[in-house]
Amino acid sequence: MKKPLNIGMIGYGFMGRAHSNAYRKVNNFFDLNHQIVLKAACARDAAKVKAFADNWGYESVETDWRQLIERKDIDVIDICTPNNTHKEIATAAAYAGKMVLCEKPLSMDGPEGKKMVEAIEKAGVPNMVWYNYRRVPAVTLAKQLIDQGRLGRVFHYRAKFLQDWTINPELPQGGAGLWRLDVAAAGSGVTGDLLAHCIDTALWLNGPIDSVCAMTETFVKERKHTQTGKVEKVGIDDACAFLCRFSNGSLATFESTRYARGHKALYTFEINGENASIFWDLHDLHRLQYFDHRDEGIVRGWRSIHVSDGDHPYMGKWWVPGLQIGYEHSFVHQVADFVAGVEKGQPAMPDFRDALRTQFVLDAILQSASEGRWVTVAKE
Repeated sequence: MKKPLNIGMIGYGFMGRAHSNAYRKVNNFFDLNHQIVLKAACARDAAKVKAFADNWGYESVETDWRQLIERKDIDVIDICTPNNTHKEIATAAAYAGKMVLCEKPLSMDGPEGKKMVEAIEKAGVPNMVWYNYRRVPAVTLAKQLIDQGRLGRVFHYRAKFLQDWTINPELPQGGAGLWRLDVAAAGSGVTGDLLAHCIDTALWLNGPIDSVCAMTETFVKERKHTQTGKVEKVGIDDACAFLCRFSNGSLATFESTRYARGHKALYTFEINGENASIFWDLHDLHRLQYFDHRDEGIVRGWRSIHVSDGDHPYMGKWWVPGLQIGYEHSFVHQVADFVAGVEKGQPAMPDFRDALRTQFVLDAILQSASEGRWVTVAKE
């Protein structure tokens, strides 16, 4: 008999759906000693959270996250709420002895994130932040190739994450669906929302970032706020581009925007080393492009690795070789790694402390853009 691991989900939006799907699938494909139980879903709107819970199979609902945390039958608190609520919920859950999973970014800024890390580590509870792109098999394979030294010394890292959904100046800000455009709820715009993913992946693949030089722009200066009904100043960044230096001596360029017409979610990264290069594209997420200069000259060139074989990361748990998986499976992998970590007494990365390193880079980016200069990234 497997030991139950009871989930308390806070939030029912896009990420709530992605996480719930992962919880429902993980025991079907991964050999774990725990059985995931969707115990309770929580949100302020009773009717909507009840519909969400019924659809995904949660046993009960709550409309107050404090009551959810107090429940003795909840083992894990999963935070899928706006960024400005992460600290209060995560800290309370940690003090109550709950395991804590938190959507990215960890916090509104570095100082707030540091307090969260202190609280979570003082409580000694398992914790993790949902930077799911690490668990895309092709990205995990890239990590393995880098760790094997196949690229040699790294010279360049470049990444971009492009969207186009906020170009319309009539789009309002704030509220349940558009809180990412409200600086009070989000903390920042594309920097904390999109670049956070790029930075987490980069730190994981290429090591610490020492310094940054950034620029940001808010193209639509005012939008109607859904809660006040008034036209108010927009405080988030619509676009951000920055240069940086990694501790290993490599140089990097990062770009993110919600104003790239024709792009819904174009996330790519490329790494150039002395021996080899790697390129990955979210739109073709099951493939890793790889170039190795040590190949024989007459066949040297970029190769497309179809990451679907049983010896590729995670793929042995899914279908027969050649059949690919998708975006939603990265969340299944993250749940599997978290539960396996709980069973082995080992953290599943990125934990809160690991995610705090991304937060420090985000702070440096926004400071650099504001002050128009190079900024050194804070250390722990």
